[in-house]
Amino acid sequence: MEEQEALDLAADWADISQGLRKDLGHQLFTQWIRPIQLGSFNKATGTLELFLPTDFSANWVNDRFHDRLSLAWKIARSEVRHVAIKVHPGRRKLADLDLRGEDGFGHRAANDATLAMESIGDDGFTASVGLDPSLTFAAFVTGTTNVLAKNAAERMAKAEKPQFSPLYLKAATGQGKTHLLHAIGHDYLAAHPRARIFYCSAERFMVEFVQALKSNEMMEFKSRLRGFDLLLVDDIQFIIGKASAQEELLYTIDALLAEGKRLVFAADRAPQALDGVEPRLLSRLSMGLVADIQPADIELRRQILESKLTRFAPLDVPGDVIEFLARTINRNVRELVGGLNKLVAYAQLTGQEVSLQLAEEQLTDILSANRRRITIDEIQRTVCHFYRIDRAEMSSKRRARAVVRPRQVAMYLAKVLTPRSYPEIGRKFGGRDHSTVIHAVRLIEDLRKRDADMDGDVRSLLRQLES
Repeated sequence: MEEQEALDLAADWADISQGLRKDLGHQLFTQWIRPIQLGSFNKATGTLELFLPTDFSANWVNDRFHDRLSLAWKIARSEVRHVAIKVHPGRRKLADLDLRGEDGFGHRAANDATLAMESIGDDGFTASVGLDPSLTFAAFVTGTTNVLAKNAAERMAKAEKPQFSPLYLKAATGQGKTHLLHAIGHDYLAAHPRARIFYCSAERFMVEFVQALKSNEMMEFKSRLRGFDLLLVDDIQFIIGKASAQEELLYTIDALLAEGKRLVFAADRAPQALDGVEPRLLSRLSMGLVADIQPADIELRRQILESKLTRFAPLDVPGDVIEFLARTINRNVRELVGGLNKLVAYAQLTGQEVSLQLAEEQLTDILSANRRRITIDEIQRTVCHFYRIDRAEMSSKRRARAVVRPRQVAMYLAKVLTPRSYPEIGRKFGGRDHSTVIHAVRLIEDLRKRDADMDGDVRSLLRQLES
């Protein structure tokens, strides 16, 4: 019973964590939420313990995220009435940690993840940047879709002066751009042990900027920011629309480039696609090298999964499971690795063998999200071909039965297979009112129950569209 409860808590925490990652952004989530470990749950008091490794991190999370965590847990399971954020009893407190690994620039031992995460100087910036020790070039799996970005990142981290700066890494969510930012930081620090590095998200940059503005410390902010040798800024798209922050970033880029410093930016879109960004800043972001990371192809996805298997020994992950995951989880690498981790964790906690059946049963949410996206245009084309009518009839005002019924089937399929609302579907069918779409959906649902031919037609169309 206790084992099942632990599994349920872990599953709820996985869902809550996913939501917090989207709400808070990668940087805040990685620094403060990811280190949280689940503690015990007291059913009598309704209190759930959440552990963090140090006093510093526990106090920070308690001050800033306690209400959000409490609400998330209460929504996930009503019996949780209180959330207690504490220091892990098995960890030493921050005051007790050995700081002898720190040099005069605030650098601390790279192999101590907790210490690195909290290496925050008096100026409010992370001097050794909280680099994730697992995100290195050695751990980055290279394929045809990311080789340019990987080689450019390695060149940026080398001791000799790079041929280009800034480096701009462009990739969709979960394709490895943040991994490369951390890897650059690690290698640059190894080549320049006394260098000062600033790694942050654009959101963090904004927070620091606003705090300095409110406390009348802008001169100190500018001086400290421009004192770094390597500037790594993730998710630069989130600086959109912040005119004063954009101007400060522009001046910082100019100052650092003039002194031969190195700059690396990462975003989910190209510089030219950043709406609301001042033209001068756009020109600075794109003046070096823009390296695109394309979605991983199936061969790279296989390699990534294979590279993770040594962590799970002696647990066996069959080849057909690896092939299944590589073929079906294709949206991004983060989901791919997350799916493998979830599957292996479930197998280890329940004592089951990893199998294709277990993967299909336990990864339904991830597999469903990775199914091919079907558009309303595609539905209309398929339906028109099936019923042998002209595509223009989907938007026409004709009310002949031979036209109306296929149109209603297409509306029904649009509601079933896409996330579009009734008004959005109506607009794609000649600007029809949402009530017309509702009527069509209900009618086809009813006809499928009463009319075997109609049910057969719809089943055939579903197979065509989902294949």
